[in-house]
Amino acid sequence: MDYSEKLKSLPTQFFANLVGKVNKAIEDGRDVINLGQGNPDQPTPKHIVQALQKAVEDPNTHKYSPFRGLLELKEAVCDFYKKEYDVDVDPVREVAILFGAKAGLVELPMCLLNPGDLMLLPDPGYPDYLSGVVLAGVEYELFPLKAENHFLPDYNAISSDVLDAAKLLYLNYPNNPTGAVANLGFFNQTVKLAKKHEITVMHDFAYGAIGFDGKKPVSFLQADGAKDIGVEMYTLSKTYNMAGWRVGFAVGNPTIIEAINLIQDHLYVSLFPAVQKAAIAALSGDQTCVKELVARYESRRNAFVDACKQIGWDVTAPKGSFFAWLPVPDGFTSQSFADYLLDAADVAVAPGNGFGKYGEGFIRVGLLMDESRLFEAVQRIGNLGVFKNK
Repeated sequence: MDYSEKLKSLPTQFFANLVGKVNKAIEDGRDVINLGQGNPDQPTPKHIVQALQKAVEDPNTHKYSPFRGLLELKEAVCDFYKKEYDVDVDPVREVAILFGAKAGLVELPMCLLNPGDLMLLPDPGYPDYLSGVVLAGVEYELFPLKAENHFLPDYNAISSDVLDAAKLLYLNYPNNPTGAVANLGFFNQTVKLAKKHEITVMHDFAYGAIGFDGKKPVSFLQADGAKDIGVEMYTLSKTYNMAGWRVGFAVGNPTIIEAINLIQDHLYVSLFPAVQKAAIAALSGDQTCVKELVARYESRRNAFVDACKQIGWDVTAPKGSFFAWLPVPDGFTSQSFADYLLDAADVAVAPGNGFGKYGEGFIRVGLLMDESRLFEAVQRIGNLGVFKNK
């Protein structure tokens, strides 16, 4: 029995290859410091775990929940958006519960586009965006995110023919992999562009809670008219260390939300009700745990960047997310430098070319371990002598 042509055409899972290399090194008995992952290292806060435990003991959660999720969870999402971003959201018409934000990101092109339609994707960008392209049978154009433009797209550099043909645009701020952030002015500009060219916008807000230097990341829905043309997707994975729980949501334009709900009616029944109850506790409860988590990441960022500068690595501190985006030294490509660090220093990083053409020349580091371990990783890299010590 053969695989379908669609399955054969799916892109190679970039992170699976990286994990394979790291696991092989660990199996060989090497002390690998893995900075290549994007998996939060802290446990889910206790009050959320306790909410799950309590919900699991209730036999009512052992049954199917409504196809489109618990209204109570949707109301918690609306309260969260009002409290955090002063955005009004209708729980019935403007919220879709997701089986993790990745599911929403991949299924959205199938909801809105027909084979051959054009969508626009950032480069560098989250590799799984391309999975949605293939599954929907659509075309795509990449727009570069460059350091000189603070890793924001330059809409003036995209031809009017491409903009007129495009039907869907993906954005992601705070950004994976660059750690860049966007301001409200940029999102207002995006809404204006989208309305002019009749483009639907999807903003991936996975790292929405993680902003540094006293600046809170901006929601796309805070832009004037954003709900007229787009949606935002949010996950509890990063904000509450709930990556394995697979729960997120989309908010925004009611027509798009209905499309997401409709496709999920056919793909799923609904998320385990006890997980939905725990998600309610996360969104509605005390947010001190989130503030503490952001402070932890900022402290790690500062320690890591300072250590890099001490070995002569000219790096820029990320403004958001839990990633750092670092230039490779002269004489290396992204892949060759990543391979060299793993082979010579037992330090694993994600090569930038795995995120797109414009990721070449960079590596991505996850700030997902204690400062002492981050410092040790930088010291190992410094001992290789590829940077001029200061």
